[in-house]
Amino acid sequence: MFTGIVTDIGEITALTPTAQGQLHRLRIACRYDRATIADGASIACNGVCLTVVASGVDSGRACHDNTWFEVDAAAETLGMTTAKHWAVGTRLNLERALKIGDELGGHIVAGHADGIATIVARDDLPDMARFELSTTRELARFIAAKGSVTLDGVSLTVNKVADVTFTVLIIPHTLSVTTIGAWLPGSEVNIEVDLMARYAARLSEMK
Repeated sequence: MFTGIVTDIGEITALTPTAQGQLHRLRIACRYDRATIADGASIACNGVCLTVVASGVDSGRACHDNTWFEVDAAAETLGMTTAKHWAVGTRLNLERALKIGDELGGHIVAGHADGIATIVARDDLPDMARFELSTTRELARFIAAKGSVTLDGVSLTVNKVADVTFTVLIIPHTLSVTTIGAWLPGSEVNIEVDLMARYAARLSEMK
């Protein structure tokens, strides 16, 4: 489980697809302490929970030690998320798995992206940025004004909703410590709807 509070921005330094294109092995550089990353650990990468299969330190990057870890993105992940567009140089919002006793600063996030949302418009305001996004009708029914949504691994509050589009407001701090500052109209981002909204809808359907 995660909270949608990004703790680092990683960068893909190597990508090795299988011959069948069913699996991508990704090497991601980060600033986490290598000693704290165990094989089998879960790290959310742009909102996608991936399992660490290897890790190490590259002492040749930027004249100081840099941690890296490797994960595998399977066919379903490649088909449902923006992982299919990731390449060497792609920057990713990273979050370590939640531990008992950690501060719950965002909302409960599973790291299981439900699909993709597309940036429709961006307005840079004096003290924040406003983004309008669209998603599928299936996912839009779980999105409500003042509710929570996770976009590329970032816990955000929904501002307004209209049919299959919704808006979010991003403060300068979030723009500076995540990859959101690079979003432009046409950009695709991973979306995970609020778990509570999903369970409430399921309970309603069963009445």
